[in-house]
Amino acid sequence: MEITASLVKELRERSGAGMMDCKKALSECDGDIDAAIDYLREKGIAKATKKEGRIAAEGLANIYIKEDKAVILEVNSETDFVSKNEEFTTMMDTIGKAILNSDATSLETALDVSLEEGTVKDLIIAKTAKIGEKISLRRLEVVNKEKDEVFGSYLHMGGRIAVLTVLKGATEEIAKDVAMQAAAMHPNYVFIEDVPEDVVAREREILKEQSMNEGKPADIAEKMVEGRLKKFYKEICLAEQAFIKDNDINVATYVKNAGGEIKNMIRYEVGEGIEKKEEDFAQEVMNQVNGNN
Repeated sequence: MEITASLVKELRERSGAGMMDCKKALSECDGDIDAAIDYLREKGIAKATKKEGRIAAEGLANIYIKEDKAVILEVNSETDFVSKNEEFTTMMDTIGKAILNSDATSLETALDVSLEEGTVKDLIIAKTAKIGEKISLRRLEVVNKEKDEVFGSYLHMGGRIAVLTVLKGATEEIAKDVAMQAAAMHPNYVFIEDVPEDVVAREREILKEQSMNEGKPADIAEKMVEGRLKKFYKEICLAEQAFIKDNDINVATYVKNAGGEIKNMIRYEVGEGIEKKEEDFAQEVMNQVNGNN
């Protein structure tokens, strides 16, 4: 039977599933729309799609390393309770290791990575349907290092924060120290030159206004701005931060004293940047009672 656009549209409206999933379901069921709905339900696709609009701001971040390649990723759930479940952590490890052993370099290509059964995307859909919460692979980064470089990794609060560092000419222990520093002190950038010009310009303007409001002459205010800007860099740039184990030196100096240099740092904190929805608990209970979950 020919799978027409109108048939796909009808199935989409009735099931809430995506266009390609609907087309595949209709093809598998010879155009029988009721059978296709059952097919989607069996695969967990229809149920999972209903949850796509929900906000998943909890979850875990983790790091997977194999020789000169590392993957850092964040997988989200709706509640902290689910992310601590063994089924969730096992799923995350399956995803992380599969991506590490693949050629995927982006979120889009990672979702298509093959597993023993289906793809990463298929696994996420199945777990969303089974667990009953929206599950999503939010972000990832694949990092490759040179032979004279080392990875440093650190997980904090059971995977609430994950930091991956790359250092040249140093040991893994030093690289881990730097990762711990980044976890604790939350730098936004690695080096001063990494800070976008518009961020610097905005901060400079704020600092100048502060100095002028203190009644300082323009020339003095300008000097104060430069001094305060250096303090600003020491707060937001990893290399400039005071080293937590020795406040007399910055992180760049600590690494240099160990014979190395900082090459890269990636820090993931679960849920950062996601606007969490304030839930009406009473309404949520009613939804559960009425079967609207």
